Amino acid sequence: MKILVVAPNWIGDIVMAQTLFSHLISRYGDDTIIDIIAPKWSGLVASRMREVRRIFVLDVKHGELGLKKRYRLGVKLRDEHYDRAIVMPITLKSALVPFFAKVAIRSGFVGEMRFGLINDLRKLDKQKMPRMIDRYLSLDNAKGCVQNPSLLVSADNQIKLIKRHNLNTEKQIIAFFVGAEYGEAKRWRGFKDLAKLLAKNNYQIWVIGSEKERKLGDEIVESNEAAINLCGQTTIIEAIDLIALAKTAITNDSGLMHIAAALDISIVAIYGSSTPSYTPPLTDKKHIVSLNLPCSPCFKKTCLLGHTNCLNHITPEMVYQCITNIAVEHTA
Repeated sequence: MKILVVAPNWIGDIVMAQTLFSHLISRYGDDTIIDIIAPKWSGLVASRMREVRRIFVLDVKHGELGLKKRYRLGVKLRDEHYDRAIVMPITLKSALVPFFAKVAIRSGFVGEMRFGLINDLRKLDKQKMPRMIDRYLSLDNAKGCVQNPSLLVSADNQIKLIKRHNLNTEKQIIAFFVGAEYGEAKRWRGFKDLAKLLAKNNYQIWVIGSEKERKLGDEIVESNEAAINLCGQTTIIEAIDLIALAKTAITNDSGLMHIAAALDISIVAIYGSSTPSYTPPLTDKKHIVSLNLPCSPCFKKTCLLGHTNCLNHITPEMVYQCITNIAVEHTA
């Protein structure tokens, strides 16, 4: 079986999509070929998935139709003779390449007038499938067979990164993921005070994120010798290898949260406007911090009520207690 997958755009979503890839190989056999179409950033994450053979990077901007680019890629892929395509996003444009590639069976959800482009239509029932991962698996009629994601790590690259950034791996490492691409209502503001608590108890903190989070990282490491700001200093591949060295990740509901879950380290996941009922970290080593206020989850980028109490009322002490609980679990 040779399958072409149009993968999700976001980093967290591509990590969760690996569960579908694993299912496809379990169903059709170890010789199953899975190639994916993805933007550069999520394609890089997929390069660390053992299930994926090839990644075709679609160089279009977010929101861009890019009809010519999609047509050219589709024509190029005709020679691959795929048995089936699975289109994970629900947009019309995401269904174009498999159609242009003349893949006989093109599976996907009903959405954005895709009749014809998708010829194996699936109804998206959000009530019956509240979790994103269950929706992904339903694209191949899979139920109750969730296998947690697992990303590959390069030990050689870890050694290079440790030398490049002059990192200490002898003390226990706590990774901070302070960003959340979706918006402010997913960004907890207690990381700086939590870092002070951790420093007093002989932990070291690596703040990992994109250039957008560099300022937040600078605020955390200011006057805190136990913390180092790596935001904007790594590629996503390098971030994967560094995160794998940590004992625990403290994280907003973000793409890096899902990466940490796929690296089998302990996670303390802080939820504000979103909910673990929809996009939980797919790992057994998770501790969820959520106040479950009546106004949440609202899934808004900024708080409509103006107070963001779902995050602001989560204290550093509450999160630190989770870290303490993890330490106890590891010694039990």
